[in-house]
Amino acid sequence: MDKKAYYVCVAVATVWTSYDSSREIDDNAISFPVKLDKWLEQLTYTRRLELCEKNLVQTQLLLGEEVYVTEMKGKWAKIVIPSQFSSKDERGYPGWVPFHQLISQAEYFPLNKPTAVVSATIATLHLAEEALQISYQTQLPLLKEDREWLEVQTPVGSGRIKRQDAVVIEDRNRKVKGTGDMIIAAGEQFLNLPYLWGGMSAWGYDCSGFAYATHKANGYLIPRDATDQARQGKEVGLASIQPGDLLFFAHEKGEGSIHHVGIYYGKGKMLHSPKTGKTVELIELKGTLYEEELCAARRYY
Repeated sequence: MDKKAYYVCVAVATVWTSYDSSREIDDNAISFPVKLDKWLEQLTYTRRLELCEKNLVQTQLLLGEEVYVTEMKGKWAKIVIPSQFSSKDERGYPGWVPFHQLISQAEYFPLNKPTAVVSATIATLHLAEEALQISYQTQLPLLKEDREWLEVQTPVGSGRIKRQDAVVIEDRNRKVKGTGDMIIAAGEQFLNLPYLWGGMSAWGYDCSGFAYATHKANGYLIPRDATDQARQGKEVGLASIQPGDLLFFAHEKGEGSIHHVGIYYGKGKMLHSPKTGKTVELIELKGTLYEEELCAARRYY
């Protein structure tokens, strides 16, 4: 199938490893519209852990994000995600989504206009006949604005967001970018949010998804996975780390493969989304397994 642009038309689309990865318990995640709260409520610790241990999920996408469809298998589309850099595919992060969670370029094409970026953890998008909960960092073309509302174009029609729940940027290249402290501030609002393997939304982040989102909020588009994040950016000596730097952790006391990333908070502390069953937390590194496994640091700001 020819590579063709499509856009996500649900609040959050989960990207699966294969067209047959989703389980019956995941039906609320692959529906249109998605029912994320119901899906996550039904997932016990064991069923959440399977997303990782059985390699079921790769990543997630937000409403309006662009993908390219490279193959079809029944009702499933194989895609690549150009905004999520990955060594798995030079075109963008690969995976599978239900085709009904996408809309074609012909039906929805972002205008060359300023962009409304959701700054609240979760915002309400008011459509003509319904209200939709959308995630932090959802980016939608701005049609017009007043003191209370931002009118935006979406793949499911024009809608409105409360001005207090979003910021307006003139162009997506973001000439003015955030500092290390601003990266930390972006992450602090998610303290106590449950970890979700493959998570890239305010309903749950994995470790590298958390790093990705906090950087994206400050104008930096970094790779999707921790191993790729550790290869780019500016290398920082472990004796010279500053707040906002990414810290990387490897098996075998730092000598093996990288398996985790966190954000250095300053004063020996780290802000991170640790693993299934845990929540986003701020911890002291000293005396922990993380202290033993710390192997590298990178700076993107």
